[in-house]
Amino acid sequence: MSGRIVGLLLVHAALVHFNRISLPVAGSERLMAQFGISEQVMGAVYSAYLVAYTILMTPGGWFIDRYGSRRSILIVGIGSAVCVGLTGLAGLSITSGATLVAVLIGVRLLMGVTNAPFHPSAAQTVSRWIPAPRRAWVNGLVNAAALVGISSTFYVFGFLMDLFGWPGAFLLAAVVTGLATAAWGRCAADRPSEAPARTVSKGADDVPPWRKRSLVLLTISYAAVGYFQYLFFYWMQHYFNTVLGLGKSSGRLYATIPTIAMAVGMAAGGRLTDWAQSRWGGRRGRTGVTVIAMTASAAFLGAGIVCREPAWIVTCFSLALAFLGACEGAFWTTAIDLGGRQGGLSAAIVNTGGNAGGALAPYLTPLISHHFGWPAGIGVACVVCFLGAVNWLWIDPDEGRPSEPIEAAPAKAPA
Repeated sequence: MSGRIVGLLLVHAALVHFNRISLPVAGSERLMAQFGISEQVMGAVYSAYLVAYTILMTPGGWFIDRYGSRRSILIVGIGSAVCVGLTGLAGLSITSGATLVAVLIGVRLLMGVTNAPFHPSAAQTVSRWIPAPRRAWVNGLVNAAALVGISSTFYVFGFLMDLFGWPGAFLLAAVVTGLATAAWGRCAADRPSEAPARTVSKGADDVPPWRKRSLVLLTISYAAVGYFQYLFFYWMQHYFNTVLGLGKSSGRLYATIPTIAMAVGMAAGGRLTDWAQSRWGGRRGRTGVTVIAMTASAAFLGAGIVCREPAWIVTCFSLALAFLGACEGAFWTTAIDLGGRQGGLSAAIVNTGGNAGGALAPYLTPLISHHFGWPAGIGVACVVCFLGAVNWLWIDPDEGRPSEPIEAAPAKAPA
């Protein structure tokens, strides 16, 4: 059963992020040229999703703790399917660029609202179904699946646009997402039926998550990760296509390779984090992996900026994202651990920080680049990432817990 739950999580992670990034792919290849939409205006459309997603993240965490991760992910899937479908319908009926921008902003706001609980729900599900020694790895796999969804968007959604036009591609994505959501609703559960209703540490809830210093620092650090990631997700294809003048085919390839590298880094980093914890303990294991990986990520991004050959640029960018991805398992496992009974809320707070940082990148990157050039626009992420790594020196995953965890009483077997 746990294998089926993890498999469904991976499918949903891929589809939700495929749908999220399909609009930037359509924007870069079709919408901006077809409707005369500027980089700054298109960036505002992209950020609309992130603003709503960020604002609703913490209420989404409360919803997870109150109603369970199964219902939360069901809402995510329905909302994603409806919103990409509405985007396709807008493409079939709207001819004015200004009207299209207004509609897209509204749809992306709605999509951000419904998608907000996904990652906290996934992390909560992992904490309920997966034993502690493998949680960082499985959290890494879930985030790797999200990156597979993102990386496949450039080619798969681009191919669908070539075959059916961009409105048709969105409508097809809506159908596939709806089918996957129906499978989740039929097969998923909040926890194993034989598991206790809650496993907690004594004193874990004595201090609300938002009052823990470690959670505040973790949230700030994840904001740095979000800024770094979303810079790539929203502007790398445009950077390779237009800024470097490599064209559509090379732009798709060069935007895909770093994202795949990040997915590999997420899976490998989760495994490495579990190993480091078993060898050096939870705090030192997670901190060591994360600080080294985020520092290396900033260094490789800086190297990519100063390179001139496209092959070296994509190599450095790929290494930067691979090292950044290696941190994901540590972030999500730590967020749930710090929350105790309020694990959904705790993870939502951390992801709010990640998306607050991420929401800035789609808008600030072209703005800084307009005044100082694209190397400066991208280079800001190097500094942000390094500062995020430094925060981990003061993060304690066990803050507020006693040394010996106490488990809740198991559920009574039926007569």
